[in-house]
Amino acid sequence: MARVLKNKKLENTRLATNYGGWMYCDKCNENIGYLCYQTYDSLELTYKCNCGNQGSLYLDFIDTKLGENSNEELITIKNRFCCPKDSEPLITILDKKVSSYKMKVTCKSCGKIYKKDK
Repeated sequence: MARVLKNKKLENTRLATNYGGWMYCDKCNENIGYLCYQTYDSLELTYKCNCGNQGSLYLDFIDTKLGENSNEELITIKNRFCCPKDSEPLITILDKKVSSYKMKVTCKSCGKIYKKDK
């Protein structure tokens, strides 16, 4: 079932679909990563593309629950950042396309908030 967005704020960025799929830099149109549709509950991402563009995404849903901060690290499986509890993929950031990023993503299944930056 499709989820209903509460907040969708994109700066210098576009998504392939309403709240997931491929993420693109608006300046150079390069693919900077992939956001998994069904496994995240909220996302805050700021990044600097290799072209110099600074972009950001903020997404959450009507049914988003207030998450709990986790001290655990996201695990990486086939270049995807995944929940360490159930190995579900949450997001992929293409390191070769961005020079830096800061991310806070909440896993829908476990409710934990994971932070990652480069």
